[in-house]
Amino acid sequence: MELSNIIDKAIYFTSEYSIKIVAALLIFFVGKWSVKKLTALAKKLMEKAKVDQTLVEFSESLIYFGLLLMVILASLNALGVNTTSFIAVLGAASLAVGLALQGSLANIGAAVLIIIFRPFKVGDFIDAGGATGTVEDINLFSTIISPVDNRTIIVPNSSIIGGNITNFSQKPQRRLDLTFGIGYDDDLKLAKQILMEILEAEERILQEPAPFVAVSELADSSVNFITRAWVETADYWDVRFAMIEQVKLTFDEKGISIPYPQLDIHSKSN
Repeated sequence: MELSNIIDKAIYFTSEYSIKIVAALLIFFVGKWSVKKLTALAKKLMEKAKVDQTLVEFSESLIYFGLLLMVILASLNALGVNTTSFIAVLGAASLAVGLALQGSLANIGAAVLIIIFRPFKVGDFIDAGGATGTVEDINLFSTIISPVDNRTIIVPNSSIIGGNITNFSQKPQRRLDLTFGIGYDDDLKLAKQILMEILEAEERILQEPAPFVAVSELADSSVNFITRAWVETADYWDVRFAMIEQVKLTFDEKGISIPYPQLDIHSKSN
């Protein structure tokens, strides 16, 4: 009798729970497939509506994990698990995990602030969190920055929000400031004229606001000129390098020296 009872119970539980297990697995896999499709559809609609790429990627992650959590809860419910108590346990566990992962939660909060206030977006060239480069991605925990030498720097979002952020791409134009020194024995007026001619000859320099050249300092071993000119943001570095090279070549051609730091020692005989 005992063996037959065991067999009957085994058959009962198999027939009872096999259906639930199959239903739970079916809900999970079909639900997961649907979540991917819905997330892709939401991303496509946002991109079609020309929503900012940073917001698109952030919303994509949020939608995917939110819908996937609903699918998991539905699967557990089909399996016969009391999801109400499970949600309570999940809430308590989330609190404990949250206390243990305060740094990660700070990064998520910082990501929300970046999305809302938009100090920068994907594709901008920034200096933030100790890294300088182009923003490649902004996720829940970090911002991925690629410097000009094509490295990949992963910066925690909290480090970015907690410090200064310099966005070099936000404005369409930038001012180029350069300082050049000449010797005290060189022709000051000629040097100033040469610098202005170089600025006016550079086609990528904007004429409005007008370029500016002036003596900025009588230094220890040089007379320093400050040059200021406005350029398109995309041309900034190319114009900067071209200006420095052209000034050196022209000064050499015109016989104007660019002094290096030096120390004159005078001896006094008794």
